[in-house]
Amino acid sequence: MTDVFTETGSWLKPVVWYGLPHGYLQLDLNPPFENVVELIQQVLSLPEESRDSAERVVRFYAGVVCLLNAQNVLGCAMGLHPDESDGFTSSVLTISAVPVADANAKLVVASLAGCVTDRSDEGMRPLELPCGTGFLAEKRRRMPTQGGTPEGSDMPPVWQGTVAVADPRGRDIFLLQLVTSAVDLADSYRDVLVGIAHTMSFTDPTLTDAAGNGSATPGSTAIDAIWNDFG
Repeated sequence: MTDVFTETGSWLKPVVWYGLPHGYLQLDLNPPFENVVELIQQVLSLPEESRDSAERVVRFYAGVVCLLNAQNVLGCAMGLHPDESDGFTSSVLTISAVPVADANAKLVVASLAGCVTDRSDEGMRPLELPCGTGFLAEKRRRMPTQGGTPEGSDMPPVWQGTVAVADPRGRDIFLLQLVTSAVDLADSYRDVLVGIAHTMSFTDPTLTDAAGNGSATPGSTAIDAIWNDFG
């Protein structure tokens, strides 16, 4: 299980645990300073012909980390899986927390029920999870270019799935989002997203294990099914 929690600024980012299926690599959004220094030293020690490429990768990674942290993203994982044409498909999984001011997060999520008929094009529907009632929304969209060009027909489409669920305190809404350009595999990636959502827990699963009561980790069946799909 992956756990995410940190204290930033004036608010404490909530704690949530979730399972990552086979083929996903967790991205470190808060690398220790000494690790950053070591990485820079390694890049500077590379031969000149390789240094430029390495510097571009480091700058790209730094830009992604800064962008995700600015959006209150708690966790990010990159997925890479083989497809039927002997190639690979990629996907990006993120989990973020949205603080709800002057409102109960559970009521906000429940209010999404009234949007189901209005947003049928996004495939929005309720989702019963071990950690509470959530909602699943999915859509196909065309991503804007890096320069900020509005979405257009020239850009390849992506499938975007999002699960929203409130934490037990009713203070935050958690958004679990999966994006991939393999739109023809949307059904499979939807199953992956829902499977990961079923592993979400607001209680440390290691405490359950330490209790020795023999109960399974929340969502373990779902995460095993994901392993079967992508294993």
